[in-house]
Amino acid sequence: MRTQKPNLKRFVGIIVLVSLVSILLNASSVYLPSTVACSLFSSSGCATFKQYPYVPSRKLTDDEIAARVVFKEILKTPPIQSKTPKIAFMFLTPGSLPFEKLWDKFFSGHENKFTVYVHSSKEKPVHVSRYFVGRDIRSEKVAWGEFSMVEAEKRLLANALADPDNQQFVLLSDSCVPLHNFDYVYRYLMYTNVSFIDCFIDPGQHGTGRYSEHMLPKVEKKDFRKASQWFSMKRQHAIMVMTDSLYYRKFRLYCKPNMDGRNCYADEHYLPTLFNMIDPNGIANRSVTHVDWSEEKWHPKTYRAQDITYELLKNITSIDKSIHVTSDAKKSVLVTPCSWNGKKRPCFLFGRKFHPETLDKLMQLFSN
Repeated sequence: MRTQKPNLKRFVGIIVLVSLVSILLNASSVYLPSTVACSLFSSSGCATFKQYPYVPSRKLTDDEIAARVVFKEILKTPPIQSKTPKIAFMFLTPGSLPFEKLWDKFFSGHENKFTVYVHSSKEKPVHVSRYFVGRDIRSEKVAWGEFSMVEAEKRLLANALADPDNQQFVLLSDSCVPLHNFDYVYRYLMYTNVSFIDCFIDPGQHGTGRYSEHMLPKVEKKDFRKASQWFSMKRQHAIMVMTDSLYYRKFRLYCKPNMDGRNCYADEHYLPTLFNMIDPNGIANRSVTHVDWSEEKWHPKTYRAQDITYELLKNITSIDKSIHVTSDAKKSVLVTPCSWNGKKRPCFLFGRKFHPETLDKLMQLFSN
């Protein structure tokens, strides 16, 4: 009996050790972020792990299951094959577009590769470019910060989707200008494998602080995201936006100014939250439209005539990192290299906000 006791103790010790390791592994998959657990316990399975679909933390309702089935089927459906694939340039503007002459020069010679749509929320535009004449859609009033902004985006998408040749959909404002020639923009957007929809986690008052628990259970706080509203998306994603009523309804009701004492702006949260939940691997988590928030005001820097130089445009077009700054006390700066189909590339195709007085200088620089 004395000779068997050490063996028995050793056997029990092995069982305890195996049990502890099993508990640790299971705990890591539940409580650690996927990237941390992956790096701790796997050297080869990380890529596969990252591709796992979004898994909700609860049992889905019938309408959520139905919505996700529809989204999945849309993603599985091959894009419409077109002999003349086009980019839909969708302008969201209060009235006339001060940079139509610049856009006219940008579009010239590429007539079969684009379509223009104009949503004018306050007054009927006076057009100076042939590419904009007759391209106004039925519009409703849009107020900054109100849900009407998202409604206008969907109205533009609906009109643009009616043309089966439109394969990419770009949202632009009246203060946006192109930063490259048309061929460069066309190749960048038409041959990308993702949609350029901005999306990041902001734990501060202007991010997650805007979340309302009225969105539960369909939209959980951990899934709430922030972004710039200026996007470029592929046709499948545009169809998904038009199909969605489930999450759209939650944001229409509970993401608005002075909601429970907080100001929630749906145009900064609806799309990034939606795609974070339904196709997180299908978006680039950045915009292709540059803005300068260095002044730390409610609106980005407005470029005036004295700001417009070749060096300014060269600097903007050479930026190859996407930067987000959180609104909490830490003011964390999140820097991500910009990539295009897995290769490092400059981030931006368009820029804003440019004052109308910059037109002449921009025309001169664009010509050269």
